[in-house]
Amino acid sequence: MSVHWPVLRKLIRRPLRTVIVDDQRSWRGVELLIGAMHIAAELDRRGVSKHVAYMLPSSGASAMCALGAWISGRVCVPLNFLLKPEELQYVVDDCEASHLLTDPRLIDAIGTSPERIETLMVADLNFRGMPEPRWPARASDDDLAVLLYTSGTSGRPKGVMLTHGNLSANVSQILRWVDLGDDDVVLGVLPQFHSFGLTVLTLVPLTAGFKVVYSARFVPNRIVKLFHEHRPTLFLALPTMYNALMSVRSAEPDDFASLRYAVSGGEPLPDAVYERFLDRFGVSISEGYGLTETGPATNWCRPQEFKRHCVGRPLPEVEQVIVDVESGRHLGRRQEGEIRMKGPNVMPGYFKLPDESARAFDENGYFRSGDIGMHDEDGQLSITGRIKEMMIIGGENVFPREIEEVLNRHPSVKASGVVGVTDHMRGEIPVAFVELTEDASFDEKELKSWCRQNLAGYKTPKSIVCLDELPRNPTGKILRRELSERAKSAAVTESRSGVDASSA
Repeated sequence: MSVHWPVLRKLIRRPLRTVIVDDQRSWRGVELLIGAMHIAAELDRRGVSKHVAYMLPSSGASAMCALGAWISGRVCVPLNFLLKPEELQYVVDDCEASHLLTDPRLIDAIGTSPERIETLMVADLNFRGMPEPRWPARASDDDLAVLLYTSGTSGRPKGVMLTHGNLSANVSQILRWVDLGDDDVVLGVLPQFHSFGLTVLTLVPLTAGFKVVYSARFVPNRIVKLFHEHRPTLFLALPTMYNALMSVRSAEPDDFASLRYAVSGGEPLPDAVYERFLDRFGVSISEGYGLTETGPATNWCRPQEFKRHCVGRPLPEVEQVIVDVESGRHLGRRQEGEIRMKGPNVMPGYFKLPDESARAFDENGYFRSGDIGMHDEDGQLSITGRIKEMMIIGGENVFPREIEEVLNRHPSVKASGVVGVTDHMRGEIPVAFVELTEDASFDEKELKSWCRQNLAGYKTPKSIVCLDELPRNPTGKILRRELSERAKSAAVTESRSGVDASSA
């Protein structure tokens, strides 16, 4: 089913209802619809290729461009404007789009315009008058709807192909799973080039007909003001964002009293963040799970089924199994292994990467998530780590999250990241990096002592390094690859120093 048709029907039925509020203006249904029709006509007039890129902040304009592309029968390619210029250029070259819809302020912020693509400024297009009536393009379930490029935390960004069927299915799965209706309001702080931002914070509210409030930049003080002004009932954010909201000294429990769903996704929610947010604001944060390749949502822990450290049961039509990493054997409840999934929301593959697409699925057609987890007796999923992040210390499997949870509970630690480095005696040893809370002082001995009190000895980091800020990707995830490179460089320097000292 065409993902845009239910949205268009809702806009036509309620043309005067405000559907989007962004940093610049409010959008009624009729305004979004007419704008999208103008975009579609402009794309046709200019002979734009099958793929059309857009690079815009989270706003009504971004949603308008996506709808316009689909109305004209094209494939959307939302570009991540937080990428480095060379990464952005790689995506532009790879995605096969002939034109880019954007805003001059973003081009100025980046400092350069991508090459080998014609740039169109949305604000300069002609939106006057009524667009020529047209019948919006229809699409089959298998037709490509969007190319979402992964953030490239390991290697080049890959274009995740999501079809109209994938997106339609995931919107339906979410709306069947959670109780969302006309009176709900969602506060959207995740960018629309992110899969959660596109599906959960754009397509879901536009399909269901409730209002979405966007903030293009996550500024904690401003977000609290938006809570107070618009009284959202749904808020989905990253753990780092929930942590940052606690830095707003004027924030009070009443600011968040309207929330029915406070959901954390993208990475595991640290205990320290959950507990502090609950203690200060009386809001219990649930967790969800998903990947760009799965539309993205696959699990959502609903408030009535809340369990700490669980991301909930699979959404309708998601077939989820836990398998042994070595043998591929399906495991039972309370057994830890790789999470694999099937469902109508799962991508067909990566753009122009047939070999990688084939490797992404096992012999039974399950998508390999690369995440380690287990189902409990109620079928709720908990995430314990990623296969590539697992450390083997003295023959024992250790995941960074366990060590990070302990470090994050220390009063001086705002966030932490743990990686493994090679050790000739124990195979690997953990090295920790921490970002401190405001006005805290760094004491490595104190933090190591804290770890020894709360962890087995072999899990205590060999060294703990303080950084002004942990390296993160544009969506806020900690970049372990950069931490690993720092840890390896430090280990090499230390090793050379030891050799020099012994030879002297």
